[in-house]
Amino acid sequence: MELSVKDQRETLNTVLMDGDVTSALWDFVDSGLADDIVPELPALRLEQDPIHRHKEVLSHTIAVISKTSPDLVLRLAALFHDIGKPATRRIQNGGVTFRHHEAVGAKITRKRLCQLEYPEEIIRDVSELVRLSGRFKGYAEGWGDSAVRRYARDAGHLLGKLNDLVRSDCTSRHERIHIELRHHVDDLERRIGELAEEDRKSAERPLIDGEEIMERFSVEPGPLIGRALEFLLELKRSNPDLDRKRTEEKLDVWWEDHKT
Repeated sequence: MELSVKDQRETLNTVLMDGDVTSALWDFVDSGLADDIVPELPALRLEQDPIHRHKEVLSHTIAVISKTSPDLVLRLAALFHDIGKPATRRIQNGGVTFRHHEAVGAKITRKRLCQLEYPEEIIRDVSELVRLSGRFKGYAEGWGDSAVRRYARDAGHLLGKLNDLVRSDCTSRHERIHIELRHHVDDLERRIGELAEEDRKSAERPLIDGEEIMERFSVEPGPLIGRALEFLLELKRSNPDLDRKRTEEKLDVWWEDHKT
């Protein structure tokens, strides 16, 4: 009996959220259910992953899913994170590459989840996690602050899930590699937090500082400068999009009213 789309979707959800998700996924594949619901999954069995040489991509994918938190969006993203590898597999100079497999995988993910009639919010979030799943690569070689900010900005509300996926996407037999990866992700999260705090503090600074005020009005340091800075800070808080020119104009008006 052919399953309805709703039954297919609910079957996949049940498998992914099973308490023993590893066994549930292997049963899903070996029973043939995956061929009808997510045919891209058993196709991964044919693709040897040159990075995880001890296991082919299907085994790696199931291992990654088993390491993730029991969150449906995250587990769907883990299920599809390498789904673009068969379509991007190339043999070059004696090696295997999967160039841009994340971008290709995101498109495959969206198509499959649409066919299973998942809510648009889930489709969007899972596809985006798949697209961003390889973004962390290269962090260990050194990222500047702009790259860290871009990573956090692009991930947006999915940042926590993305980092969970990155941590889970390590199925090496060598514990040292797991420890190094966790260290690098922890370090990235620390830097994201520090930069966010710096940006928050920067946003609290007025566009014009005390020295500029003194130079603008040819005055010496004094209580009036402090009051002017308080005015400018409140002005920025209430009008965050106010540019420098308009800020200067409003400061001039304020100064005329308070200089005596």
